[in-house]
Amino acid sequence: MADFDLVLRGGTLVTASDTMTCDIGVVGERIAALGRGLGAGKREIDTAGAYVLPGGVDSHCHIEQRSSGGVMTADDFYSATVSAAFGGTTTVIPFAAQHRGQSLRQVVQDYHACAGPKAVIDYAFHLIVSDPSESVLGQELPALIRDGYSSFKVYMTYERLKLDDRQLLDVLSVARREGALVMVHAENHDVIAWMTERLLQGGHGLPQHHALSHPRAAEGEATHRAIRLAEFLDVPMLVVHVSAAEAMDAIRKAQTRGLKIYGETCPQYLFLTAADLDRDGLEGAKFCCSPPPRDTADQEAMWRGLNNGTFQVFSSDHAPYRFDESGKLPRGEKTTFKEMANGVPGLELRLPLLFSEGVRGGRLSLNEFVALASTNAAKLYGLYPRKGSLAVGADADLAIWDPEKTVEVSYDLLHDRAGYTPYEGRRITGWPVTVINRGRVVVEDGALKAERGSGAFLPCDPPESARPLGRPAPELDPAANGGTDLGWS
Repeated sequence: MADFDLVLRGGTLVTASDTMTCDIGVVGERIAALGRGLGAGKREIDTAGAYVLPGGVDSHCHIEQRSSGGVMTADDFYSATVSAAFGGTTTVIPFAAQHRGQSLRQVVQDYHACAGPKAVIDYAFHLIVSDPSESVLGQELPALIRDGYSSFKVYMTYERLKLDDRQLLDVLSVARREGALVMVHAENHDVIAWMTERLLQGGHGLPQHHALSHPRAAEGEATHRAIRLAEFLDVPMLVVHVSAAEAMDAIRKAQTRGLKIYGETCPQYLFLTAADLDRDGLEGAKFCCSPPPRDTADQEAMWRGLNNGTFQVFSSDHAPYRFDESGKLPRGEKTTFKEMANGVPGLELRLPLLFSEGVRGGRLSLNEFVALASTNAAKLYGLYPRKGSLAVGADADLAIWDPEKTVEVSYDLLHDRAGYTPYEGRRITGWPVTVINRGRVVVEDGALKAERGSGAFLPCDPPESARPLGRPAPELDPAANGGTDLGWS
């Protein structure tokens, strides 16, 4: 009689803190045992020569979300979660995005209606707060935080999304009281508007001028200001999709002073530059995102930030818009950079890119890769140790990586619906070949094995950094406390 439902044998297990060779035994949805020579499984997978890592957690992606300009992303919850799974990710945290005038509670219900029947891997939700009305701040937001939506994003730019400093203080104060983590898109709106107006008046509407309209100064100033507001109220904050050294330096200085300020960067800021926007015609629109890619010096700065701990999170900021009038080019050939939907696809390639250039390129250790790929996001957003660890009692979310597999990126190999990839032609070494979510084999031998709607919604505990007094830290199944723990640090 089998002792386990699934056994992975002989792989090199890697967590954010440890590396060792052993077997993993899975019963139901959870890791039941770690050790050498485990008993038989109903199914067994030989992982000798491969790395066995916690499934990735992509904590910043836009799925089935309408932009403030009314443009719907190319991916729904089925195509996006399929794409994520093929890239070694087993949990996504997209946004339930409020537009002005909307009930935040109704927005959450609407996103659940989209995700529930379609997602093939697990998911949680951040909130986007763009209309901090009295009812939202006083009733809806506190109630939702207590219901497991313990993080939310605010914008300092985009006309229909931005909050002024007083509104930022209002939402920060709710986060402090309720134990939520605030994510901030930090760019100075007035600087961007001023630059955009002058560029368009001068006839400079091509995609390459998008980068000029979002200068480093706009990102650096807003990042500094957001940090000071968070410091004023003594509340943790995470600055998302950092692209420029000026912004990174502000985060680093705050951390050195002991503030609970966290940072995130994304593949586009390691692998793309502003030169990618300068292509024939409107081809550069495929690379337009905000903040924009910078230059090679800023790329190196982002790598330093990943290496020295300034950035705790490496997310895709997957925002896929098709290269046609339904997405990037609402006015066809007459579309200016101001009218283009901002965002690039990257959900599936987030981890392979980081593994290839980070681990294989000698910039990151395997343990640092796991921390950035999975563990840190699970900790920051209240999912650890259920996610992001290889510990007895944790969800059996596992990605088996072939460190020698080399792939030349082509959109035809990917599973999103953007219609293109900004990383076309790039050679990547190291690839997730089998992906398991809650004990279910989701991807194997290049094929999807999971059904629509088989992913589970994950309420998030208050992050430890933001947890108010009286709320205990989450624990694994007490019955499993005697097991080997590779994932706690």
